Amino acid sequence: MTKSFAKTPCTIVTGFLGAGKTTLVRNLIETANGRRLAIIVNEFGDVGIDGDILRGCGVPDCPEDRIVELSNGCLCCTVADDFVPALKSLLDQKDPPEHIVIETSGLALPKPLVQAFNWPEIATRVTVDGVVAVVDGPAVVAGRFADDPKALAAQRAADASLDHDNPLEEVYEDQLLCADLVVMNKSDLMSDEQRKIVASEIATKVQRAVKVIATEHGRLSASVLLGLGAAAEDDLAARPSHHDNEAEHDHDDFESFVLDVPAQTSPDALVDRIAAAVDAHDVLRVKGFVEVAGKPLRLLVQAVGNRIQHQFERPWQSGESRQGRLVIIGERGLDAAAIQSLIAG
Repeated sequence: MTKSFAKTPCTIVTGFLGAGKTTLVRNLIETANGRRLAIIVNEFGDVGIDGDILRGCGVPDCPEDRIVELSNGCLCCTVADDFVPALKSLLDQKDPPEHIVIETSGLALPKPLVQAFNWPEIATRVTVDGVVAVVDGPAVVAGRFADDPKALAAQRAADASLDHDNPLEEVYEDQLLCADLVVMNKSDLMSDEQRKIVASEIATKVQRAVKVIATEHGRLSASVLLGLGAAAEDDLAARPSHHDNEAEHDHDDFESFVLDVPAQTSPDALVDRIAAAVDAHDVLRVKGFVEVAGKPLRLLVQAVGNRIQHQFERPWQSGESRQGRLVIIGERGLDAAAIQSLIAG
C-alpha cells in the first residue's frame, strides 16, 4: 500500500477523572521528535481546561491549530455531531497530521469511540493505533472505584431491592477492558506493596494480554505510546463493556458546573477552602485557572478527590480575561450553592 492510501493512526487516551491524561499527552507532544501530531481533547462540561493546558506546551510540531477542543459533551455520546467532523477537518488540512491523539473525557466510555472508526465517512482514512488507559494508582488503592464488599453485603441483606450499581466502577472497568496499554500513573505516591496491589487489581479487570507500565507524572514518551498497531476497530469483540446491550448511553449519574472565582490573595487559603468543599460534598474533580492578586502568572488548580495541586502555569496573555473559573465535577446531586459558598469565600 502506498503512503498516500495508508490510514492515519489514531491513539485514544482514556482514564478516569484526574488520572493524568492531559499530563501524559503533553509529555507525548514534547517527545514526538518531529512527528506531526494533532490533538482532539474532550471535556465533560461546558468549559474546557485541558485544551488550554496543551496549547501552552510551545512545541512547534503541535501548533495550536492542530489542538481541537470539544467541550460540549462526552465523545462517546456525541460521535456523529462532534467527533467525526473534527476528525475529518484535521484529515482535510493541506498538511495533515501524521498521527492523531484523542484525549477523552474522564467519564467517557472508549468502546463507542472505537466503534466510530468504522463509520463510512472515516473508515478508509483512519485506524485506532491503540487505546491507552491511564489509571490513578492511589485512587485504586483508596478503593475509589469499588464498593466495600462487606458493607454492600450488609446493605443487600437489609434491603434486597436497593440498587447497588456503582457508576464509578463501571466507567473505570470499561476503560480498562478496552485498553491496549495500561499506564499505572502516580506510582511515586504509592509504596512497592501498593503498586503490586494496583497491578493485581488491573489484571483482574483486563481479560486480554495487556502491558501495564508504572509511571510518575505521566512521563512516557511517544515511542512507547504510539505505534502499537492494534487496529482496535477490527477487534471490538475482545473489548467487552458494561454498556454493550444498551441502546443509548448517558451520564445521568454525573454532573458538572462552572464556578466563577474572584482574584485571590492566598493560593494556600483557596486550596484549604477547596479541600473543605471536596470533603463536605464528595466532589470528584476540580480544575481551572485563578488570578492571584499582584502575580503576572495565572494559577492552575487541579484536584482529584482530596488530593489538590496548584502551580503558577503561564503569564496572563494580553486581552485575556482574568476571571477565575473552576470546573466542578461530581456524582448527581451536587449542592452547587453550598460548594460555591465554601470555595468562593
